[in-house]
Amino acid sequence: MEEAKVAAALAAMTLEERAGQLVMVPITPGDSAAQVAETVRKRSIGTVLFLGNGWNSATQVSGAAEQLRQAAGSVQLWLAADQEGGVVQRLSGEGFSAIPSAVEQGRMNVDDLSASAARWGRQLAAAGVNLNLAPVVDTVDASARASNAPIGALSRDFGLDASGNAAHARAFVEGMAAGGVGSAVKHFPGLGRITGNTDFDTEGVVDETTTTDDPAVEAFGDVLSADPTMVMVAVATYAQIDPTTPAAFSSTVISDLLRGQLGWNGVVVSDSLTAAAVSHIPAADRAVRLLEAGGDLACLGSLADAEAALDGIVAQAGKDAKFAALVDAAATRVLTAKLRAGLL
Repeated sequence: MEEAKVAAALAAMTLEERAGQLVMVPITPGDSAAQVAETVRKRSIGTVLFLGNGWNSATQVSGAAEQLRQAAGSVQLWLAADQEGGVVQRLSGEGFSAIPSAVEQGRMNVDDLSASAARWGRQLAAAGVNLNLAPVVDTVDASARASNAPIGALSRDFGLDASGNAAHARAFVEGMAAGGVGSAVKHFPGLGRITGNTDFDTEGVVDETTTTDDPAVEAFGDVLSADPTMVMVAVATYAQIDPTTPAAFSSTVISDLLRGQLGWNGVVVSDSLTAAAVSHIPAADRAVRLLEAGGDLACLGSLADAEAALDGIVAQAGKDAKFAALVDAAATRVLTAKLRAGLL
């Protein structure tokens, strides 16, 4: 029944509509919600991310969310936020609890964390948000915490060993689900052993030590048992796994390691493809390369990059039947996840 419904939905879509389900566009507090909604309508966008600080009340968020929802077609939107806690809590103010940092969450027992995550999830759901780009499953070596710019220096990890991080991430995912919100676990296969921040830096974004059988990688496999909505793949490069290609563009990382070794058959979303670490790649090629590697959903930090990504997907699919089949496979995974979330 599930497969038949997804297949029917896919068959009813044009190529442009299928591509739209594979791109995540941002909305910031300074944007016109009506203008972003028009982009959603015109380009059949499937996911919108509440990006940046300045979302200061549930009323503000829910107003924008309603305009975006009205612009979607028969397939409803994922409306996402980075609501990890600590310095990465994009939605705040009236209607949203102040979420402690992940390090503080790591000091909670898992039952308490799950209960807290359920409360935070209910608050998101009440504001119209149905996807949280969290939790962080990355493991940071204790001796290198201060020098690990993207995670350790910002207390974005649970502050435990790989096994403890996995247990707390599972609790977070299960709590969010109980609150009516999906989760994207991140940043596979881990950002705990680099020094640069991939969003802003082009240096220090190569992990020299993580291997395919590393406990930090196995932690992600453990979290998959909690059935997250998706897995986010990093844009760092892993010298011991695929030394020549950022993870989000690597079939070795996505198809062989995440899908093959760890058995993940669900949605794979990229970390920001507007990040400095991949800025040397033309914007129109980034989503194409994600799909070629086995990924599904391209996260873009600007509407201009999102438009370029959509144009790149459509153009490549129009001239390459094998790539068009990858578009269909990715759209099928996205639609399946949306059906299970009640969005199809």
